[in-house]
Amino acid sequence: MNITVLGCGRWGAFHAWYADHIGYTVTLWGRASSQHIKELIATRKNEYVTLPTSITLTSDIKKAITSADVCILSISAQQVRSFAKQLHELAIPMTMPIVLAMKGLEIGSGKRLTTVIEEELGQDIQTAVWVGPGHVQDFIKGMPNCMVMASKDTTLTHKLVDIFTSPLIRFYYGQDLLGIEIGAAAKNVMGIAAGMLDGAHLTSLKGALMARGTHELSVLIKALGGNEMTVYGLSHLGDYEATLFSSHSNNRRFGEDFMLGKPFHKLAEGVYTTEALMDIASQHHIELPITAAVYAIIQQHQNPQDVLRRLFLRTTKTE
Repeated sequence: MNITVLGCGRWGAFHAWYADHIGYTVTLWGRASSQHIKELIATRKNEYVTLPTSITLTSDIKKAITSADVCILSISAQQVRSFAKQLHELAIPMTMPIVLAMKGLEIGSGKRLTTVIEEELGQDIQTAVWVGPGHVQDFIKGMPNCMVMASKDTTLTHKLVDIFTSPLIRFYYGQDLLGIEIGAAAKNVMGIAAGMLDGAHLTSLKGALMARGTHELSVLIKALGGNEMTVYGLSHLGDYEATLFSSHSNNRRFGEDFMLGKPFHKLAEGVYTTEALMDIASQHHIELPITAAVYAIIQQHQNPQDVLRRLFLRTTKTE
């Protein structure tokens, strides 16, 4: 089986490594202008993983897609629509499943990434999402974890789980695609909030953040037509350890560095997701206090200490 990974950043390189690790023929694509692909071609290494010579590295998008039985897409969430347009313009039959291995929502529309793909490539495109806890640094050391695969098509979900399950990653079948996508994206916002608490020396409030953050998103998922219990699964609550507490988490580190006034140069997708969630909340008349607090600090430049203390010292209410 031929697996093509589109996107060669931290997670793209890992997904290529993983597909090779479990025995598939793998092609990893990156834009010709990408420093990531240039580095990988020159050294077969990045700061996280070393790729074996059995993995084909290319900047030829047609070559990468034409040979694929499954495509894994691992790029910035905000680039998905433009990238899908590019795929559409290539006029290559996209009959293989596309597995979205990133977490986010489109700013400006608040749309889920599977929706964006379908709008650009057609409703018949087979899409799925691969989300859940875990860090590249741990996986490549052989540390196992559990993740979730989900799509609108149960048969496709089961097929992909069969393809990608191994002793390193045990997959669960996702049954609520909407809730899983929203929960996985929003988890990064909670990661930023957790980092802010660390930076403000309020780490003891992370327990409250976990509980109230999960409840906050369950209300949103229910309002959008999903199952409010989905947020308690692997895509959101199950990913909290990897996002709220780990030194490897870009979103948590962004939040902490923001509070400490340090520059942060890596992708923290939760920054964009915060904006998208605020738009969704406004459209559906829902209160998202934690998301709103993160938005107030980052986008509205309100005093972080004041915002965080107001957030956790709100008017007394029933839990």
